Amino acid sequence: MTITITAFEKSPDEGQGLARDMRVRWALEEVGQAYDVRLLSMAQLKQPAHRALNPFGSIPTFEEGNLALFESGAIVLHIAQRHAGLLPEDTDARERAIAWIFAALNTVEPPIVEHEMATYFECDKAWRDEHLAMIVERVRDRLVDLSKRLGDADWLEGNFSAADLMMVLVLRRLDGSGIVDEFPNLAAYVARGVARPAYQRAFEAQAAVFAARSRN
Repeated sequence: MTITITAFEKSPDEGQGLARDMRVRWALEEVGQAYDVRLLSMAQLKQPAHRALNPFGSIPTFEEGNLALFESGAIVLHIAQRHAGLLPEDTDARERAIAWIFAALNTVEPPIVEHEMATYFECDKAWRDEHLAMIVERVRDRLVDLSKRLGDADWLEGNFSAADLMMVLVLRRLDGSGIVDEFPNLAAYVARGVARPAYQRAFEAQAAVFAARSRN
């Protein structure tokens, strides 16, 4: 059965590998699964056909046979559970890795997304600098805890797993802010993740969409 995922026809991230279909692309590349991509415009995201797959009208979605999924974390977890290579074989380590997937999305990502919103969409607000400073401190608090937990390990739970895939892409949302660079072990952790061949293939595939659409 062919796997089909959805992605932005013209991504707001302008080919920087930050749109959430990147998470699914990377996971599929890691486990060696081919996939097709259905590109959608912002208008098409809100149409009934797509909302039948994702009730919130966003990307990514995942279709394989009769199975349709939405939410990048759920999709990546499904791929990791279905195919070898993205979760530890040991049962306890496997459950800890899954916990880290949830931590990336529920604990680390929310203040980072808030940081993005304040950076790009509050520039004209008189209170923006004070608000952004508070958000930066919340982000730093999360990274302090993450940095201590990672220590000098290469990955969060033994070998590279879906937990690292998700956490690296969450941390990448801080690119250009300099915040991750304040934690040398986290900066090195992100660098190890993006150096993986599967990441590079996924990044190039996503970037190619933006490049093609920009020429049109």
